[in-house]
This record gives sequence, C-alpha cells and structure tokens, in this order.
Amino acid sequence: MHRRGVSRRGVLKGGAACAALAASRLLAGPVLAGPARPAGAGTRRPAVRPRVAVVGAGVFGGFTALSLVRRGARVTLVDAWGPGNSRASSGGETRVIRAIYGPHRIYVEMVVQALRLWRENEARFGQTLYRKTGVLWMTGRDDSFERASLPLLRDAGLAFEELGPADAAARYPQVSFDGVTRVIVEKDAGYLLARRSCQLVMEGVQKEGGAYRRASAARGSIDKEGMGPLPLSDGTRLAADQYVFACGPWLGRMFPEAVAERVRPTRQEVFFFGTPAGDPRFQEESLPVWVDHGDRIVYGIPGNEGRGFKIADDTHGPAFDPDTDDRIPSADGLASARAHLARRFPGLAGAPLLEARVCQYENSPDSRFILDRLPGTGNAWIVGGGSGHGFKHGPAIGERVADLVLGARAPDPFFSLSRPAT
Repeated sequence: MHRRGVSRRGVLKGGAACAALAASRLLAGPVLAGPARPAGAGTRRPAVRPRVAVVGAGVFGGFTALSLVRRGARVTLVDAWGPGNSRASSGGETRVIRAIYGPHRIYVEMVVQALRLWRENEARFGQTLYRKTGVLWMTGRDDSFERASLPLLRDAGLAFEELGPADAAARYPQVSFDGVTRVIVEKDAGYLLARRSCQLVMEGVQKEGGAYRRASAARGSIDKEGMGPLPLSDGTRLAADQYVFACGPWLGRMFPEAVAERVRPTRQEVFFFGTPAGDPRFQEESLPVWVDHGDRIVYGIPGNEGRGFKIADDTHGPAFDPDTDDRIPSADGLASARAHLARRFPGLAGAPLLEARVCQYENSPDSRFILDRLPGTGNAWIVGGGSGHGFKHGPAIGERVADLVLGARAPDPFFSLSRPAT
C-alpha cells in the first residue's frame, strides 16, 4: 500500500521510431527451436503475425499474454513454477483493489480501466475474481494522501463516502476508531482472488490460441538485430519477434546491467486469524476491506473465502531472495500483528492464528511500475516493479504492454526504466 508517493495497493523508454522499426520486424507465431538455432534468427524472417514470448505468468505477464493473443499475436507464455505459485509476487489468495492513490491521476485512471477489465474477464471465464466489499480507510493526523485522491475519484466517477469517527463507529461497532481522524469508504473497491486469477488467465491464453510452457527461461543473446531466442531449462530455445520479461523479483538478476537495484525484492509477512464461531461481524458481509493509515500502513481483508481474517503491514521488509530464503514468519511479525488486531478490532484480541505466509514485494525505488524497452534492443521489454500495489492493475498493464509490443503506443516516461534508481 505505501504512505507517500505510491506503493502497494498504495502506489520505458524508446521512441515512436523504435516502435515502428520493431513493428516492421514482427513475424508469425512463437516457435521452439533446437539449442543450435543462431541468436537473432527469430527477428529476421518475413512475417504475417507477430510472435511474442512472455516470461512470467504472474498478473503482469499473464494479462500481457492474454491481451496479445486477443489482438492476433502468436504468444508463448513461460513460467518456471506456474501461475500464482508461492514464490511469485502474484502468489497468495487475495489482493486489495482500491483507487485512493494520493495525487497520482494515472493510477486512478488505470484502476478504473482495470475494474472494467476484471469484470469483463469474469464474464468470459465464468468465475468470480473480484469481490466488491468496499475499502474502509482510517487515517491519522496526516490525511493529505487520502484528501488528494478524492477529487480524482470524483472525476473518475468512483463512489466514495466520508464519515466522521463517531458515525463510522456507529456503522462498524466491531472497529475501534481510537486515534482515527478521518474515515473514507471507497464503495467500488474490494479484493481480488489472486491465485485463481493467474491460473484462469493462463488457461485463457491457451483456450484463445496461445501456448503455455512450464520452464525456466534465460535471456537471449543480443546483437544488432535485437534479442535472439531464449534458452529454456528443457534444452530448447524459444524464438520470437518480441520478448516480454515480466519476471517480478527475478528481473534484477536476469538483467543486472539494465535493471539491477531498480527492482528490489523485500520480505513481507501476512497473517490470517480465526474469528469467533458463527460471528458475522468480521466477515466481508459486515466489514469491508480495511486500510489503517497512521504512522505506517496496516491493511486487512475479512473473510478471504474461509481462510481467516487477513492482516499485513505494508512497510517494506528486509532484502529477500525468492529462490533460497525460507518463508517462515517471524515471532516479532506475529506479535505486531496480534497487537494491531487487538487495538483496532477488540473482538479479535487473542484470536488464534490459522495461517501465515511470507511473500515478497518487488519494489522500484519510487514504487512506480517499470514498463519499458530493454536498452540496446528493439524487441525486448521489461515489465515489473509492482511494488506491492501492482496486482489490481494487471489487466490494464496487460493492455498497455500489448500496445508497446505492437507499436501502438510509445513508452510513458512515468514508467521509464531510465528514471533515477534512488
């Protein structure tokens, strides 16, 4: 979520000429070539339809692949462990979707687009992905971040309601509003079913004409023609005309020169507590998703399809290796979650811990996304820096990146890879 600027659920470079040049080289459908296939061969044949390889089946990569398939591209989506796996930044069961983003209009507009696309894809998949519970914002003395968003929400046609702490306490008696100075309810907000979404998007890619491979991919060699075929862990090579790398916390490792510290994985802890038997007060029918924005941001999701009352601290944790670090929650993290739960939701004081997870954010220094061309290529793209707040934007990111790949849009400087890294 994040406090100032943008971040978790709180909050690109290359010109039109390069985009046109890349579009002129688009060829027909992704193919697997043997290990001896020469680098760059995938960018030199005459073409009918673009072949695109997308590495990473999280929410950014999955929706990028789906958007490209729906525009007629021949797409292969590749992931080492599968969509929504526990190592991925898109892993886990639920994610918040909300539109309060301080003064950043671009994110509010992207949330509006994403909400529409989530609903459209629910209809196409025939499954629920988005639960409209509303989001209850509770602010401390400094409410400037939230206040800056309200005119933007109003302009975007997103419904919200402002409450005084006394009125909020009357409506939500299960919440202690001690220390809260401002309450805002985002009515169009709620939460998303994260793992299910990633899996359905991958299945959608296949049903609508794309391909999916479970394999680890390495970067292709780069020459004057651009990036060549990607070596895969099964010994084959994946050749395409355009390559999209939506590798989450692995982006800095795959591209140390171009990305490096611009994507930093951090360790984040999430806890799920049991609610009293038969008590509806802490289920989503009676309580929205909530964000407690005081000195730090703590947020939670009631219900979670029976997994328990979710609570997490949005503060960025220590550096984390998604491949080798253990995912055992800390005693300090659990104690902090229990203390916050007892203070803000007194009826859950002493509630039993049902589950706990260690996941990661993949942060950019300013918490903006990175949606840009890989320097030195005309046919490779970096998509990442979700910074904990990216999941909700997945369908909108997919549309935006598909535009970039197909030459319909120039990279936006707001999401540029070349902006300062610190």
